[in-house]
Amino acid sequence: MIADLKPYLEYRDSGLPWLGRVPAHWDLRPAFGAFTPNHEDNRGMKVRTVLSLSYGRIIIKPTEKLHGLVPDSFETYQIVRPGDIVLRTTDLQNDHTSLRVGMVRDRGIITSAYLTLRANPDVIPEFAFQFLNAWDSSKAIYGYGSGLRQGLDFSHFKRMPVAVPPPDDQAAIVRFLNWANGQLDRAIRAKRKVIALLNEQKQAIIHRAVTRGLDPNVPLKPSGIPWLGEIPAHWAVTRIKYLLREVDQRSTTGGEPLLSMRMHHGLVLFAEHFNRPPQAASLVGFKLVRPGQFVINRMQAGNGVIFPSLLDGLVSPDYAVFDPIGDADVTFLGILFRSRNVRVKFRAESKGLGTGTSGFMRLYNDRLGAIHVALPPAHEQREIMAALASEQSGLDLAISRLDREIELLREYRTRLIADVVTGKLDVRQAAAQLPDEALPDLDEDTELTDDLEVPEEDAA
Repeated sequence: MIADLKPYLEYRDSGLPWLGRVPAHWDLRPAFGAFTPNHEDNRGMKVRTVLSLSYGRIIIKPTEKLHGLVPDSFETYQIVRPGDIVLRTTDLQNDHTSLRVGMVRDRGIITSAYLTLRANPDVIPEFAFQFLNAWDSSKAIYGYGSGLRQGLDFSHFKRMPVAVPPPDDQAAIVRFLNWANGQLDRAIRAKRKVIALLNEQKQAIIHRAVTRGLDPNVPLKPSGIPWLGEIPAHWAVTRIKYLLREVDQRSTTGGEPLLSMRMHHGLVLFAEHFNRPPQAASLVGFKLVRPGQFVINRMQAGNGVIFPSLLDGLVSPDYAVFDPIGDADVTFLGILFRSRNVRVKFRAESKGLGTGTSGFMRLYNDRLGAIHVALPPAHEQREIMAALASEQSGLDLAISRLDREIELLREYRTRLIADVVTGKLDVRQAAAQLPDEALPDLDEDTELTDDLEVPEEDAA
């Protein structure tokens, strides 16, 4: 059905390069004819449900993430209602990658640093949201705003031409995009499930290797540690404090390259993975890291965010840096610390606010150092690493291909939505042929990034 879509019969120029030609029967009007700014303050704490703009979606912010804020702080927030459209309008100069537009699904409050718009009566909110979403994804939004960090206010774009279809056309567009988004979302989720299964298979291979080695018939002995259970008879049990020693060396110039800790990539150069600048104004005081040292995100140790570095550079002062000591292979230790059973132990030993994998749990040095692990001899560690590299190469290739397919589907969805809401494709006939079954919301996709260095896009 999507492949059969055709353009409208007649077009006229919109006067905007990013919008291009629009259907001749659509109404071209200034933005203030389609949207109305809305700011309803929360003085007196009329509403307590805190919302957040996160990766292009408006979500309810979990209570445990409201650290540093007290109830009085929320009186400065603004009240938003289902159908409102929220734009993050700050720092356009420096951040060209974030998704800046989200549609509200739940009544709540959100930081007043954002701009809230409400669609005018003759504009369907879902269409209005997707039009602004296309404006954002086209990067045309970065041509507006003012100030040192290019903040955006409604006055900056209130006269920007907006193409508004007749009501029936809007309804057809919303209906079609709901259907198309559902089809693409199901395809993406299916691929993500396969990736999850492949990652589970990788974890099973790693678990077997770091708990039993490569010989399935190796004699076993009790480890003496309940959570470790039995281990190969020739392996040794030791505490992590005899394997790692924390170091704390700080940059005096801030001139070293900034590194980023990423869930599936380890330590990488920040500049090669992000277009936005670092959040910190200065890198002076950041921790120095050298090849062979370990870096741990104490808040995410239970999720396996602990990697040896292959690079010289700087990491956040909130991270912990360790020198490996003893004769353990650094790469083997990294695999061991990210293995399933060790991650579970890291979570159990983490303390702080929240429970389980939620909240702000921190793995402190004394608890990390007291954890026992089982180690094979040094030569066997290297043999295990070589075997894992060979056994997992095919799985890694399959996962990489699926990741690329998901990326292409997302790019296609973005392009399709933009083409439909700006009138490049006529979906009226296609929408009329869709079944009457319930369709998912346009904003239903709940996929979030796995890269832990990408923060919530919330100014609060």
